[in-house]
Amino acid sequence: MEDVTIRSLSPKNEMNREIIVLGIESTAHTFGVGIASSQGKILANVNSIYVPRSDGLHPREMAEHHSKVAVRVLKEALETAEIKLEDVDGIAIALGPGMGPCLRIGATLARFLSLKFSKPLIPVNHAVAHVEIARLTTGFNDPLVVYVAGGNTMIIAYVEGRYRVFGETLDIPLGNCLDVFAREAGLGLPGTPKVEEIALRGEKYIRMPYVVKGQDLSFSGLLTYAIRLLKEGSYRLEDICYSLVETSYSMLVEVAERGLSHLNKREIALTGGVARSKILTDKLEKMALLHGALFKPVNPEYAGDNGAMIAYTGALAFAHGVRITIEESVIKPLWRLDEVDIPWRK
Repeated sequence: MEDVTIRSLSPKNEMNREIIVLGIESTAHTFGVGIASSQGKILANVNSIYVPRSDGLHPREMAEHHSKVAVRVLKEALETAEIKLEDVDGIAIALGPGMGPCLRIGATLARFLSLKFSKPLIPVNHAVAHVEIARLTTGFNDPLVVYVAGGNTMIIAYVEGRYRVFGETLDIPLGNCLDVFAREAGLGLPGTPKVEEIALRGEKYIRMPYVVKGQDLSFSGLLTYAIRLLKEGSYRLEDICYSLVETSYSMLVEVAERGLSHLNKREIALTGGVARSKILTDKLEKMALLHGALFKPVNPEYAGDNGAMIAYTGALAFAHGVRITIEESVIKPLWRLDEVDIPWRK
């Protein structure tokens, strides 16, 4: 079951005071607990990231990690914020999108806290949270958002009450593409910074599949081609990494540029784990300059998955009357951000 009924209650009394919310993130490899206010104060942001010994990320192993660290992370967040659970206004939980086994760990803890301390439960879409933490830390009001991570690649903008997708990957996300290549090359995880580090030593550009279909992108063919070159051994690893990074990032910048022109936005925000990439930020900054737009990446602390972004988005939602019952708090592994009403931006 994936349907979640979100009731928006009267926000009049809540909008006039500062709301404090505890947020839980467990959509993928990170178990995080954040505490934040509706006024944008981050009181705590404690996260534990599962790092596999080898191979890729396995949902069952990540869920086991989350279950082991959950209590410690929760206690550390409360200590950091110097606050008690009795003092928060609500419990926010990322119900999706994400991996089912991981989502269930966070949802179970959130339900327990909600029941034990009689606190309202607030549903948060993980992707929406990445957008909101970017808006908060960049100071942008209405940006075009480039969301790039291991699990998502999207061009996003707010239109008529919701965040709309103006371009996305048709297969694998950009972060996943680079992580898989890094694994095949024996570079380990996280793969993106390691591929970029080697790419900086590249000297020769190798022509690779450049797949942009309208406003959408496809990275699977590019990944397959790069791995084939790697196994053939015909080119230096440095040149393959350089060509892979240049091709994939240029594809993303192209669709972002068209989105900027189509929507006539004057601000561009970069969010998600790949937002820490200096190469990508440089490319987007140069593109923004050509169009007279401002560009900023999200604060690096909040680029990857984290509890603070769930808490802050939950506080915004709670201040505008959004909450659900325990019975309605089902996880939604495929929950798209363009299915979510955004009452705090009306």
